[in-house]
Amino acid sequence: MDAVITYVDGQDPSWRADYEKYVGKPLLEKRFRDWGTLKYLLRGIETRMPFVRNVFLVVSSESQIPNWADTENLHIVLHRDIIPEDLLPVFNSCTIEMFLHRIPNLAEEFLYFNDDMFPLLSCESTDFFRDGRGVIGISRHLLSRNMYKDQCRAASDMARKALGMRKSPIFIRPQHIPSPMLLSSSKMAFKVLEKDILATASRLRTSENPNQYLYVDYMYFSGKIIPERVSNKHISQKVWSGEKIADYILNPKSKFACINDVEMPDEKYLTMRDAIIKAFEKRFPNKSRFES
Repeated sequence: MDAVITYVDGQDPSWRADYEKYVGKPLLEKRFRDWGTLKYLLRGIETRMPFVRNVFLVVSSESQIPNWADTENLHIVLHRDIIPEDLLPVFNSCTIEMFLHRIPNLAEEFLYFNDDMFPLLSCESTDFFRDGRGVIGISRHLLSRNMYKDQCRAASDMARKALGMRKSPIFIRPQHIPSPMLLSSSKMAFKVLEKDILATASRLRTSENPNQYLYVDYMYFSGKIIPERVSNKHISQKVWSGEKIADYILNPKSKFACINDVEMPDEKYLTMRDAIIKAFEKRFPNKSRFES
C-alpha cells in the first residue's frame, strides 16, 4: 500500500503572499503552523510501517518542498498536478482531499495521513486493510455543533447520495487516524458526485465542504469497511503540556498519536515545539530514506 500526506509550511513567504493576495484576511496560524515534525512522521512510517511502498507528499508549490527532502524517494505532488486550475490557489484541506485519487501511480490501497498523525509502535498491514476492505472505527452522530462535524455530515450525506440511499438524520464519522482508502472506490464516488464536489469546493473551509471522509463513508456504505478501531491516542495541546506529550512520544501506549494544534501564544508554541521535537529525535534518531 501507499501513503499520502498533505502538508503546508505556513512560514513560507511565497505561500503567505498568495494567501494574503487571494484571501484578504488574517492567517489562522494554528491551521498552517509548521511544527517541524514531518520528518519524524516519515521516520515513523519507515520504521513502524515497513509495508508502505511509496509515500506521496502533497504540497501547493515547489517552495513548499522541505529543503531536507530526498525527492527521489519522497514523491512530491503539487496541487496543480491534481486539482483543477480554476480552484487554485487553495488553502482548504477539504477541497484538496477531494482530488487525492488523481495522484499518478497511486496504489489501489492507500492511507491518507494528516501531518499531525504519528505511528509510534509497530503496525501490521492488516491494521488498515483486510481482504480488500479498509479497517477503521466508525461512530454515529445526530448533532453537528462545529464546522468539522458539519463537514463530516456533508461527507456522509454525499456518500449516501452517490449510492442512491435515502438521506438520514444520523451521520457517520470515521476515526481520526490515517484513513484507509481504495483508489477504485474514490474514483467511482468522484465520478458520480463530481458536480456536487465542484459546487462545494472553496478556497477556504466552509461548513458545506465534505471532508476526506466522503470516500471512507462511500466505502463503508458499499460494504468495503471493517468497522474496527485502530489503536490511537488523540492529544490536544490545549490540555496536554509539552512535557506530557514528550513523555507519551517516548513511552507510547497506542500505535498512533494524533497531536492536535490549538491557538496559543508564540512563547508557549516555541516551548512546546522544542519539547516535542526533542522527544521525537530520541524516538526516531535515524534519518529515513525520505531525507537527503
